[in-house]
Amino acid sequence: MELARNSTEALDLWRRVTVSTVRSDAPDLTARQMAVLMTVRLQPAPHTVRGLASALNVGKPAITRALDTLTKLGFVQRRRDPKDGRNVFVERTEKGDAFLDLLGQTIVSGEALQPAPAPRPVFGLAS
Repeated sequence: MELARNSTEALDLWRRVTVSTVRSDAPDLTARQMAVLMTVRLQPAPHTVRGLASALNVGKPAITRALDTLTKLGFVQRRRDPKDGRNVFVERTEKGDAFLDLLGQTIVSGEALQPAPAPRPVFGLAS
């Protein structure tokens, strides 16, 4: 599948993938939860609440709430730093990786719903 070439195609791809995920049995993550999960997966470890908050430019309480949900879902895990018990590392899990692998495959393979037909111009509308 060729990736979107313009903003309308990009938005339609995003819409189709979002609709696909909403219709699936997978958890319905918020944009913030998804951003945290993808950051943990795609950026080099180690990850901390402070580091994630800085990377995403949001407050630590917002990251903590997202991590609470992601931890309950088994998508990430928290582990105390053995060198400094005050620090908590956020780590990937196989379940979180599998969720993102499936999402990535949906995006790349075009398994999401077919693109919306191009809008047709409307002529002769009265103002």
